[in-house]
Amino acid sequence: MAFGLSRTRISQHLRLGMIAFALAPGLLGGAAAADEVEAFYKGRNVDVLVGYAPGGLNDALSRVVARHMGKQLPGNPNLIVRNMSSAGPIGIANHMFNAAEKDGSVIASLDRTGAQLAIRGEMNVRFDPMKFLWLGSVASFEQDAYLVLVNASHPAKSAADLKSGALKALIGSVGAGSTNQVFAMLAKDALKLNIETIRGYRGTGPIFLAMQSNEVDGIVTGISTMMTTQSDMWTSGKVRALVQFGRSTRHASLPNVPTGRELAPDEDTLALIKFAELPFAMSRPFIAPPNVPADRAQALRKAFMATMADKDFVAELEKINFDDLSPVDGDAIVELLQGAMKTPKAIIDRYNQIEKASG
Repeated sequence: MAFGLSRTRISQHLRLGMIAFALAPGLLGGAAAADEVEAFYKGRNVDVLVGYAPGGLNDALSRVVARHMGKQLPGNPNLIVRNMSSAGPIGIANHMFNAAEKDGSVIASLDRTGAQLAIRGEMNVRFDPMKFLWLGSVASFEQDAYLVLVNASHPAKSAADLKSGALKALIGSVGAGSTNQVFAMLAKDALKLNIETIRGYRGTGPIFLAMQSNEVDGIVTGISTMMTTQSDMWTSGKVRALVQFGRSTRHASLPNVPTGRELAPDEDTLALIKFAELPFAMSRPFIAPPNVPADRAQALRKAFMATMADKDFVAELEKINFDDLSPVDGDAIVELLQGAMKTPKAIIDRYNQIEKASG
């Protein structure tokens, strides 16, 4: 994992979260505090804000969390998803930091890039990621990987084939600043792969259609996205992975595909890739605003982690083919952010230049 948070450390955080769940009455300050939390949530609606339109994976996951987390909170409130599709990753975080109710009645599914944007010094950020109440993340990419993919018919059999310069891959992209565009540029600029991005597609779906018509050669996307939206292309071998990002080790299903870290030519590039991969280690995070009362904050954190272990929740994720349930708790996310904030300015500046070029 990036910034020294190992899989063992993540497992420790998860076990601690489960211990916290078992010891909940003590953590909430005894029966009186628990009664106060129950009285607050009983009969109440809790908003779950999503900064995207309905239909995407972030929206789908938020709805599954909302359907199951209420039964883990004292008083069993109704969790209602509210889409703020015009907000985007920065707008939803700005809203949660500055405008959302801070009484525990609002939580949000935060885009995985939100905290990184703040660390990078994005000018439109109006929040401090260290002051959010981090509930945890549904996934930490433990069972996923972010892949540079090409059609199986493309002559490049490996990343080395694209690095030689003899072959070239046209990679479809959603557009400026999107994760798939940024990592395509990272593969090009940092790993020196002969890639050209074709921008302007309105989502991964149109890119996959463009691949099938040979309008483009490939895409940069996650295994979970493939399994959720294009499982046939993945399972039938119609695509080939050349590089896997978001991981410190190779995915078990891709033992012959190198990680971006393995291909880094020097230490500075390795540090660059680790910083770029920060969002994957907290890839499906949920937050509450700063300054939520301590007893409700504890209840929200406990309920989120309990939901991750709920068999009905897990079963519903399986129905939507989401197979990267690898939760981390709020403390693990704080630790990740503390490490990321120690990244040298020169490395962050280099990342910003790549991101800017992606526009």
